[in-house]
Amino acid sequence: MEQIIGVIGGSGLYEMEGMTDIRQVKVETPFGDPSDEYVTGVLNGVKMAFLPRHGRGHRFTPSEVNYRANIYGMKKLGVTRIISVSAVGSLKEAIEPGHIVIPDQFIDRTKGIRKDTFFGNGIVAHVGFADPVCADLSTTLHQAAQSAGATVHRGGTYICMEGPAFSTRAESFMYINIGGSIIGMTNLTEAKLAREAEICYGIIALSTDYDCWHTAHEDVSVEAVVAIIRQNVAMAKNIIREAAGMIGGERACPCATAMQYAIISDKSVIPAQTKKDLDLIVGKYL
Repeated sequence: MEQIIGVIGGSGLYEMEGMTDIRQVKVETPFGDPSDEYVTGVLNGVKMAFLPRHGRGHRFTPSEVNYRANIYGMKKLGVTRIISVSAVGSLKEAIEPGHIVIPDQFIDRTKGIRKDTFFGNGIVAHVGFADPVCADLSTTLHQAAQSAGATVHRGGTYICMEGPAFSTRAESFMYINIGGSIIGMTNLTEAKLAREAEICYGIIALSTDYDCWHTAHEDVSVEAVVAIIRQNVAMAKNIIREAAGMIGGERACPCATAMQYAIISDKSVIPAQTKKDLDLIVGKYL
């Protein structure tokens, strides 16, 4: 089966040097418009699809991003693995600004504003989420980061907050006390939907600051975040290139069959329109 790797990230991460056969693709979904057009192409013989999660020019707040449409669009394009690149704050001394983290857990501090499931409207499903990212893909990303020369930390808990404001100092200390390693505003929602779509999901988290807990460093600011991101775009691209060369073959992880036993609704009561909208996601189980 042909492998297509999806990449979700910010500015600069949809323009990889060396890509060929570049096309902009508009994808329609039952859940509205994705954040922007997808950029597809071939990198070192591997097909890839890029999407800026906040739209070009950074138009959508973390709460406004249409995560369902973004992940559905990746599925529609044939993506089986998603590499998500995002900026995060560090909650640990050892994770310095400029370091890379490949997290493996989440704590949810969003507020129920976001649509983070494909289900509802007459169909109920409960997908397993104890291990919320793909272990196989995360191993590959860790190895790719090492090969690219990054200072990389394997594992850790990602606190996903609502935003768009950064944490209060009290919150920052609380997140440290409950075991957080890094803090961001986007990846948990993507991970939930990728699991429902049976797409492997892994994260390249770029540490940009120490949030506001570290007394020896300035509090997080947009200026500081953007400066570090610019420095790390080249590294993120190198990691993606390395990972693309390592990924191949059929998936042996449980992500590919995550929804096999997740649907609890009686098939006879699921509305026809809901079945149609979710055919791409779980049609094989209905």
